[in-house]
Amino acid sequence: MIIDPEATPVQEVYRHLTACVTPRPIAWVSTISEAGVPNLAPFSFFNAIGANPAAVIFSPVNRRDGSRKDTILNLEKTPEFVLNIVSDSLARQMNATSAELPYETDEFEFADLARSPAARVRPPRVRDAQVHLECVLHQILPIGHGPLAANLVIGRVVLIEVNDRVLDAAGQIDPGKLDTIGRLGGSLYTRTRDRFAMERPR
Repeated sequence: MIIDPEATPVQEVYRHLTACVTPRPIAWVSTISEAGVPNLAPFSFFNAIGANPAAVIFSPVNRRDGSRKDTILNLEKTPEFVLNIVSDSLARQMNATSAELPYETDEFEFADLARSPAARVRPPRVRDAQVHLECVLHQILPIGHGPLAANLVIGRVVLIEVNDRVLDAAGQIDPGKLDTIGRLGGSLYTRTRDRFAMERPR
């Protein structure tokens, strides 16, 4: 099969990309509107990109009607966010916050999620997430326009808080205790419980 993105409907390109770039980590991003209403939404175009300075990226693609998502609208007014790491125990609530709701609807209330205040930014945290990355906006980089176009968000991490319950004896994050999930294509997800190790060549 050969796919030419320039000659293929954008929804089909999206479907193929999300089916082959797997598993994708999930950025569960809390932002706040200018009026102070929190928003919470998951994005699977997400990764860490550097440590000096600590930085992350995620991309809320435009809706299928071409409009931008609430996360982008909020970041333009309040350029801070919390990236809450999604463990398997929070999968159901994370999925609930992917619903398309009217702007300035509180997804914490919608998904029956407890919140807690962040230490250095204004948006709240998901209280029961085991890791929180508090971030300030570095840049929003639009890529394309119209339906499913990217809005690449680059954030600088100003605080990392890890629940001691997910640490091992050496003080490192234990992937088994953190128990994250990943996104596959369509409505499929994966758990990260099947792991293997390989030493890097010297």
